[in-house]
Amino acid sequence: MNTDLLLSHLRNIPDFPKPGIQFKDVSTLFIEPSCLNEILDELVRLYKDKGITKVVGIESRGFVMGAILAQRLGVGFVMCRKIGKLPGETRKQSYLKEYGEDVIEIHTDAISPEDVVLIHDDLLATGGSMKAAIDLVDSFGAKNIYVNFLIELRMEGLKGKEFLGNKAEITALLTLNE
Repeated sequence: MNTDLLLSHLRNIPDFPKPGIQFKDVSTLFIEPSCLNEILDELVRLYKDKGITKVVGIESRGFVMGAILAQRLGVGFVMCRKIGKLPGETRKQSYLKEYGEDVIEIHTDAISPEDVVLIHDDLLATGGSMKAAIDLVDSFGAKNIYVNFLIELRMEGLKGKEFLGNKAEITALLTLNE
């Protein structure tokens, strides 16, 4: 994988969404076709032989690569959304954020015990939303769970990977030590 290409197109936005945060904007990777192809080729290489039957994308940036990856792998795509965004019957999982609680949900008929699930999101920092997604997918009794991020942030105070536990095999395409 050409990490230099990806890093050269990753945009850093200082003080967003609040002062002191260095936001990693992956939308610039999606704009550049060579980056998009590089990411997809690597994700397919990593997961083509894992028996994946469903890809779960976490709202909202996880929808972009998750849906395209599901298509490339020839499997179904499942949206993991914030509460109240999915019509029909859903299963919910709450989690704590630095400023309160949030809830994510998946349709009750989206995952079965026969499924091997890959959960995808853009970035791992604290791990709160991904831990909730892992617990939610696990509540369906999925056979196996894999987790992928485009970026893992490693910096003082962030222990996202450790926070996620051992219910899933976790990979990230890029690791940034900030």
